[in-house]
Amino acid sequence: MSVSKASISDLSELLSLVNTTYRGESSKKGWTDESAFVGGDIRVDKQALLGDLTDPNFYILKYTDANEQIIGCVNLHKKYDKLHLGMFAVRPELQSAGVGKMLLQAADEYAKTLNCKAINLTVIQGRDELIAYYQRRNYVLTGNSFSFPVEYHKFGVPLQEITLVEMEKEIDRII
Repeated sequence: MSVSKASISDLSELLSLVNTTYRGESSKKGWTDESAFVGGDIRVDKQALLGDLTDPNFYILKYTDANEQIIGCVNLHKKYDKLHLGMFAVRPELQSAGVGKMLLQAADEYAKTLNCKAINLTVIQGRDELIAYYQRRNYVLTGNSFSFPVEYHKFGVPLQEITLVEMEKEIDRII
């Protein structure tokens, strides 16, 4: 099992992982299911993911098992002196097995190599279990919030008004 940088050859496996982790019946086995908030079957499409895999400002980490199957990933985007963490996905049946912890540690190390001062992310307001998960990993609520971006409606229709809250971890708090 290892964490490494994803490449274009991982595209279809990453698409399947992300979409089944956040949407559909299999997502209900884990704590990342968004079906109560967003309707639709896809979280990301091929075009968007391909764009991230080929953009030098994005870095997608993958976690592979002993059979070289991708069982987790995280998308990292450098914005100025911060690293934005998104598309954090672990196969639902393997959540709570330490895969996410390894991916977040790798993200921390990557932030250090880029001399970023912080890592930030957004969480759907009301997802208290996710907020608590990140707080246990030294992320704090910044007080900033955002409406669910209109451009993402192609990846699902909000079933209610969605507000995203920002969380951040300062690099000096990365352990």
